[in-house]
Amino acid sequence: MTERQITDDVPAVESQQRQIKVVGLVAVVWNLLGVSAFLMQMLMTEEDMAALPEAQRALYEAIPFWADLAFSVAVFGGLLGAVLLLLRRRLAIVLFAVSLAGIGVQQFQMYVMSDVLAVMGASAAVMPTLVVCAAIMQLWYAVSCRGRGWLN
Repeated sequence: MTERQITDDVPAVESQQRQIKVVGLVAVVWNLLGVSAFLMQMLMTEEDMAALPEAQRALYEAIPFWADLAFSVAVFGGLLGAVLLLLRRRLAIVLFAVSLAGIGVQQFQMYVMSDVLAVMGASAAVMPTLVVCAAIMQLWYAVSCRGRGWLN
């Protein structure tokens, strides 16, 4: 490689590093929001539950352990995947895939095994749809970074 070729590649490398940093930081913030939602749900007190309408309280009380476990896998897998993306590690791909699987299991329970739409209305599907889209985009981005040779 000539000196000119090396110098010409510097802006491309800087742009790539900046892109991964921006996308990674956005992914970390997004996944921290998911972790906070998980913790708020897991740490609900009896008083918090009593303040909910009866039908909504019944939804929360009917959530099985495995759905809560899937929720934790989804949010913590996504957060760790985002951190690993910032560190440019290929393992981010695996964690984003595991997170997406956790989301799928959790949403199966929510939409197939409960009456969430009847209780909360169609608007209850908006945020979960955004969550699925974000998880797919994070996984796609990590896979495309690997394809470009940006991940170690």
